[in-house]
Amino acid sequence: MTHLRALATLAICLTLTACASATPNLNPVGKTFPSVSGNTLAGKAVALPDGLAGQPTILLVAYVQDAQFDVDRWLLGLIQARLSAQIYEVPTIEGFIPTVLSDVIDDGMRSGIPKDDWGSVLTVYDDGARLVAFTGNEVPRNCRAILLDADGKVVWFHDAGYSARLVLEIERELTKLRGKDAPPAAEPAPAVAPAE
Repeated sequence: MTHLRALATLAICLTLTACASATPNLNPVGKTFPSVSGNTLAGKAVALPDGLAGQPTILLVAYVQDAQFDVDRWLLGLIQARLSAQIYEVPTIEGFIPTVLSDVIDDGMRSGIPKDDWGSVLTVYDDGARLVAFTGNEVPRNCRAILLDADGKVVWFHDAGYSARLVLEIERELTKLRGKDAPPAAEPAPAVAPAE
């Protein structure tokens, strides 16, 4: 019965959030991700982007419960691709009422997510408006897929729904990022071995 109440509360809060005014969608590529904080479902406080340990990170930001279908497709594609980046699902719920009920909402999410995955689900309440201002929230059923470099700068962004080809784009961006971190070769190797 407690789970049903938690899920009902979550649905009400997300419905209230969905009715909030729409902010035009923005493309934040090239900008530094805003400083926001949240807690994983495992109870760990995380500050974005500073708490990401200096490595590339993929964030799947969702503003309404209906975005979960899009988030799940992204997660499946990203995990199957075995990309060399940490991945966080970031349910973001702005507003006073959701913030007050954050414990109940998080409990509702925990009831539907395997415990092993709680550490990769980071809920943002207090700073929700800051994320909405950064990406926009039109077409809220689409999650915002964001690739951050090691310094917290957005190097890739998409908010128009999942497609398998987009995972390949992220993979190419991660390859570029790894190339920037690699030490330069002393001398480039010849393309073809010299004839003897």
